[in-house]
Amino acid sequence: MAKGGIISAIHQGSLAEELELVPGDKIISINEQELTDIIDLSFALADEEIEMLIEHENGEQEIIAFEKDIDEELGAEFESAVFGKIRQCANNCYFCFVDQVAPNMRDSLYIKDDDYRLSFLYGNFVTMTNMGPRDLERIHRLHLSPLYISVHTTNPKLRGEMLRTKRGELIMEQLAKLNEADVEYHTQVVLCPGLNDGAELDRTIQDIISMQPYAKTLGIVPVGLTKFRENCYPLKTFDAQGAKKVIEQVRHWQEKMRKQIGKNFIYLSDEFYLLAGEPLPKAEEYDGFPQLDNGIGLTRNFIEQWKETEINPNNYQKLLNLDIICGKSAGKVIKNLVDELNIDNLNANVLALENEFFGHEVTVTGLLTGQDIIKNLKQNKANRDGIIIPSCALREGEDIFLDDYTLEDIKKAFPDEEVKVASDAIMLKNLLADWHNIKCERSKAIYTWQSNASYTK
Repeated sequence: MAKGGIISAIHQGSLAEELELVPGDKIISINEQELTDIIDLSFALADEEIEMLIEHENGEQEIIAFEKDIDEELGAEFESAVFGKIRQCANNCYFCFVDQVAPNMRDSLYIKDDDYRLSFLYGNFVTMTNMGPRDLERIHRLHLSPLYISVHTTNPKLRGEMLRTKRGELIMEQLAKLNEADVEYHTQVVLCPGLNDGAELDRTIQDIISMQPYAKTLGIVPVGLTKFRENCYPLKTFDAQGAKKVIEQVRHWQEKMRKQIGKNFIYLSDEFYLLAGEPLPKAEEYDGFPQLDNGIGLTRNFIEQWKETEINPNNYQKLLNLDIICGKSAGKVIKNLVDELNIDNLNANVLALENEFFGHEVTVTGLLTGQDIIKNLKQNKANRDGIIIPSCALREGEDIFLDDYTLEDIKKAFPDEEVKVASDAIMLKNLLADWHNIKCERSKAIYTWQSNASYTK
């Protein structure tokens, strides 16, 4: 079977529509260049004169020749950014979350991607243990920057042990090669008590600092453990005292870096502050939130969004009871914000759920499951009019939870209550202020609101 990218959707009025391409068509090559991923496609389409080899669903192939403006986009979406198999992780890391997923779930949850292309395109963190000279040459040639690198520790022996591969020992050499190629990168450490914390963390921080200016940031997140850790390396999570110690240790480095470069450079995930009961850093201390997708600064960003969102409360004529779903760690923060609202006849109840599915040590909102949400809503049902679900608990672009329950399952379980999805603090605050008039349409993570104060994202 020929390699290439399979089209999943065509944008209206686009070049792809003009060329009469349709979903299911496969683009095999452009100007005789074989396409292995969407990166190849983007570079190939930079030419103005194009010969595109297409394979239709019936197996027939044809060449479409056309001219285009140099900056004109094709206007097509693809089934995958990688045209072929995603490069999977060959490590067996002590802390791998995939190894802690419940049995008999959908196949995609067991995929351990470790693909530098997804790192460049989507900010996925990779270990670099499956990258060779050809990969580094391509990264250099196409200047695929920035990348996102899972470092964990710069102690070669310890990293090899934690990743359970000798190739894990090469991290500093590999980062040096990225430096030589003028490629920037963000780094992360999954911090495990008794392994890569303490003096080992100091060593890692010092080593990554030495890789500036190509090393742009270092994010530190605590190891996450579920109840499905059968035959896994024995690990423990941080308690409040341990989290406080990490905060103090990192704060020393942050103060030093802010004096040197005007930025913290090192950032801790929200869980450390919430667990220790410490105040979250101010927004400016996150320096633009460079590792927001890694869960670093999410809570502060949420608070700032909430504060900056102006509303026109539609004071309700009769009592409106709404339940807001979130994970245990976010509960107190969201409740404090909601309690500050002064809207007549609004009773907004924040349900900070224990994660029964993955275990109580998992407290983040994004890992809530549909069955846990339904169970808790049934236990807390009391004259409820509506339910607000966090979009981060749903698969991106779809209405499916990690356990394959769907948003429709929630609606069927509570047919007399309106269910809406909030993607962020802006949407949540507006929903609470004007519940009846805001229409939330969720499609491929794009939301359109229709209300007195229209907001489109």
